[in-house]
This record gives sequence, C-alpha cells and structure tokens, in this order.
Amino acid sequence: MAGRGDNTRAKPGIGPDVEPLRRAITGCVRAVAGSPDVEVVFANERPGLAGERVRLPELSKKPTAHELAVTRGLGDSMALRLACHDQKIHAAMAPQGQDARMVFDAVEQARVESIGSLRMSGMGDNISAMNAEKYAKANFSGINRQEDAPIQEAVAMLVREKLTGQKPPESAGRVLDLWRSFIEEKAGADLDSLPSAINDQQAFARVIRHMLSSMEMAEDVGDDTEESEEESTTDEDQPRSNEEEQESAEEEAGSEQAPAEESEAAQEQMDDGEMDGAEISDDDMTEEGEEDSETPGEMRRPASPFDDFNEKVDYKIFTQEFDEIVTAEELCDEAELERLRAFLDKQLAHLQGAVGRLANRMQRRLMAQQNRSWEFDLEEGYLDPARLTRLVIDPMQPLSFKKEKDTKFRDTVVTLVIDNSGSMRGRPITVAATCADILARTLERCGVKVEILGFTTKAWKGGQSREKWLAGGKPPTPGRLNDLRHIIYKSADAPWRRSRRNLGLMMREGLLKENIDGEALMWAHGRLMARPEQRKILMMISDGAPVDDSTLSVNPGNYLERHLRAVIDQIETRSPIELLAIGIGHDVTRYYRRAVTIVDADELAGAMTEQLAALFEDQAATGGKRGGMRRAS
Repeated sequence: MAGRGDNTRAKPGIGPDVEPLRRAITGCVRAVAGSPDVEVVFANERPGLAGERVRLPELSKKPTAHELAVTRGLGDSMALRLACHDQKIHAAMAPQGQDARMVFDAVEQARVESIGSLRMSGMGDNISAMNAEKYAKANFSGINRQEDAPIQEAVAMLVREKLTGQKPPESAGRVLDLWRSFIEEKAGADLDSLPSAINDQQAFARVIRHMLSSMEMAEDVGDDTEESEEESTTDEDQPRSNEEEQESAEEEAGSEQAPAEESEAAQEQMDDGEMDGAEISDDDMTEEGEEDSETPGEMRRPASPFDDFNEKVDYKIFTQEFDEIVTAEELCDEAELERLRAFLDKQLAHLQGAVGRLANRMQRRLMAQQNRSWEFDLEEGYLDPARLTRLVIDPMQPLSFKKEKDTKFRDTVVTLVIDNSGSMRGRPITVAATCADILARTLERCGVKVEILGFTTKAWKGGQSREKWLAGGKPPTPGRLNDLRHIIYKSADAPWRRSRRNLGLMMREGLLKENIDGEALMWAHGRLMARPEQRKILMMISDGAPVDDSTLSVNPGNYLERHLRAVIDQIETRSPIELLAIGIGHDVTRYYRRAVTIVDADELAGAMTEQLAALFEDQAATGGKRGGMRRAS
C-alpha cells in the first residue's frame, strides 16, 4: 500500500509510459537481426524496411494487447528478414514474370517468418497476430471467387502451414481454400519437401521454382542455372584485360552503393531484386530503344495498345450519343466554383497542414534528383567567392559572377484520375480533391506537368441511353447502358493557379453518380498518349470495383469488372505509360499490379506522395531509363 508522500502511483488520466516498451522492441529487433546497427523508428507511417532501417507504427497512448502483438510481429518479421534472407541469392533465383515473382517473394517471406515461429513460440504468436491484421485490412474475408483471391497469398499461407503446422487465421477467409486443391494437385510433392530445406535459402528457392514450373507459372531453375554457371566458368577461364578488370570493379562498386533511405515502394522493389538490370532481357532493351526512336515506321508496337482491343474483349457500348467530355467551367459558373472551393478549403482546413508537409517532403525528394549546374564567369548573378583570389593576383580582373541553371525534371507528365462515384461522397472525395490540389502545386514547382481528371455518369439508372434502349424494344445484352461524363478539372498545360477553383466542383451536390472505370482509364490513357513528354504516369484513385446499375441489370454481373481487368492488362503489358492505383477503403490490388489500399481517407495524402516519390526514385535508381516498373514476360 502506498504511504504518505509516495508518488510512484500513476496519476489518473495519464496513460502508461510507452518509451520502455519502444526500447524493448528495439533491442529485440536488433538481437534477432544480429546487428546492433539496426535503426528502429516509430512513426505514423506505413511500416517498412529500408536497408538496416526498420520503421514500425507509432504506439498509441494506451496500447492494447492486440496492438502490441501486431507491432512486435512487424518488428520480428523485419528482423528475421535481415537475419535469414540473402538478397543476392534471392535475385539470382527469382523467376521472370510478374505473377511468378509475386509468389516467389511471398513464399520467401513466409520462409523467414516460419524460421522464427519454429524457434520461438512467442515470436510465432506475434507473427500470427500481424498476419491476421494484414488479412483483415485487406478484407480477405469478403473474397468468394478464385479470380479475386491473390494466388501469392494463398501459396504463402499453404507454405506457412506446411512449415509450422499453423492454419491461416479466420481473417484470411476462403483465400487458401479457393486455391488449395489446385496448388496441391500441381505441386503437392514439392510442398512436402519444403520443411527439410527451410534453413537453406538456395535449396528452398529451387523447390519453389520447381513448384512454379509445375503450376505453369515459370520455368524451372535447373537449365537456367546450368547455363549461367557454364557462362561464368567460361568467362573466368578467359584472361581479362586491365580495362575489363577496371570496368568490372567499377560496376561492383556501383552496385554496392545503394541509397540508405528509400521509400517503401522502392524498398519493396529492392527487396524483390528489381533494382538491378539482371532481369532486363535483350527484348526489353530493344523495345525501349524502339519506343524512344523518332524515326517513323520503326515501332513494332501499334500507336496505341487499344488499336486491336475490341477484337479481343467482349465489350459493347449501346450508344455514345449522350456521352460528354466537359471542363469544370462548363458544368458550373465562376461564382459557384468559388463558393465550392471555399467550402472545400473549410472542410479540409485541419488536414491542409499534414498534406502540405507530405507534399514538401516529396518536393525535396524530387528537387534533389534534378540535374543542376552552375554557369561561371558571368557579368551578373551571385558573386563567386572562389574566383575572388584573381583580384588579389590581378586587380584589373573584373568581378566574376555565377548563376544556377535550373533544369526541368526529365520531361514528365502525371495524370490523376479521380473516381467521382456516389460511394466517394463525403470525406473520401474531399480528401481526394485536396490531395490532387496539393500534388498539382508541388509537381508544378518541380517542372512536372499534372493533369487532373474525373469520371462519373450524367444520370442514375441509365439516363438517356436507357430510354433509347427501352424505346428500341429492349434488345438483349446491349452492353454499357448509361451516359458517361468525363470531367477535365485541370489540363496538363494549364497552370495550377488557374485551375485551383475547379476542384471545388467535386463538392457539388448531385455530381457524384455511377462509375465505369474501364472506359475512364482508356480515356485518360488516350490523352496521355497524345502528350509529347517522354515519361508518362497514370494514377487512379478509386474506392472499389466499377458499378453501374443500368448496365449490370441487363448484362452479366462481372461485365464492367471484366472490361476493367482487360483495360488494365493492356496498359500494364503493352503501354509505355506507368500505371498505379490507390484504393480508398477497398482492395484494388486485385486489379492493379502496382497499387496500395488505404483504410482511412486521411491516409490518401501520404499514399499519393509516397507512391509518386517512389516512382521518381525508381527512375533515378535505374539510371534514367523509362520503365522502372518491370514488364510481364
């Protein structure tokens, strides 16, 4: 019992001190990783691993047992990757092809986590809590179809089950069940041999490559490895000249000098072995050269990836007579735009500071990557102190001035496509509008042109298109049956100061209706393809699958979704445009290869800046080549 003068009891209303817990987690991470140099930070950002820098979520003032378990699980997972994962082996054994690579990466992470779970039961409980939280945030419990279930997660779950004996958590839903029979039928024997190879990364990777070959997702590793070994042996047997040795030493030195701090998206690519040029085939190099060529007739690809699209995809449009492409000024007069813009600013006043800080961070990243130089010996500008010594030697010499040459950021254009559907009403659309505003301003400062587009429909339940269909006797399977409305909030060439008020249109009552994402992507893609810039980036901001009641009521239930998947596949595999997506409250990673899903709309600002910054960092890391995103083989 506390006596008089005892001040050791916690004061009412004050939470416990979490600093000792932070120190304990930091020490545990360093111990598991086997390195005292590992830096552990706690921040209100997405968890990530960059080099030896571990970023964990900030602990709340009164953390629950579940929160602590998830945080510990994240720390254990990253520490195990540092301790049990060899990036060189991973990159050498990695398969070609996007889907196969995703499975390979997910299974490797399952391996390192299983090592910790088998050695320490407490660590296993933490990792299980972390995975349960991950699946819950991804809404795996709502997946009921195999095509919606990510196969890489299913394989990782099954591998973890084989290695540790632990069943997937309830939050994983039916993802594994939807794929289990297929995986076990194709690669059951390989799964049984995994436990014996868990501590040997190379042997484990060979088994996984054989699994992928059995599942017809990638070639087996045997032939490729033998060929590479023969080539390396041949190269070693031949004497090299001094110049070759010097070049080799420079290449090795350059490959080891990677940046210490990168964004999470860039780090994920580095972890996956996508930062070096080993995976770029001769065909890919040829394609890049052909795309950059200005000589007519040398491009093997069609002018647009959608030239022969209609021949491959079963998608019809009943009529385009009532579709419209309009500017914000055409839908609203200037006075109302000013009023709506003021309302938008008022709604997001508390978020403006946070978004602005994130935008400033991205601006510093982009500006640091620009190629800047100085001009010397000028008659005006900044006084050059390095050349003042000449006046001492020769007082008759004129003063020397210098001026910094400001170069544009590598001829880049970014298009933001914002879902203007009814489900975005409220906070999601206000945050999306504000973030688009801030990003447009920031990128413009860096010399990057930005276009902001929106998509919706003119009416609910079909509009004039449906009326025409009804008047025509209701022909079966009419295809898309609604009036599209595509909105240009800001064109790429328009300055931000002239387009700022246009974003207030998203706050207008009655604007947000249905969303047909596939045609919106094609429209935005076509506008980007017509731009003269060398590098083109397309960002989709949406809250889920395409929905149009009129179209879906007279066509198959997956009609719009199937078309969206086909459009995305065309852009990702056949277009020079880099596509990424951000899902608000709904998982869009099942549609887009490069995507992030956020739970709260407040996270949109950080997600947009991080994704764009990662793209530019990828560009810089690959030596300025277009196509930081790896093509599907």
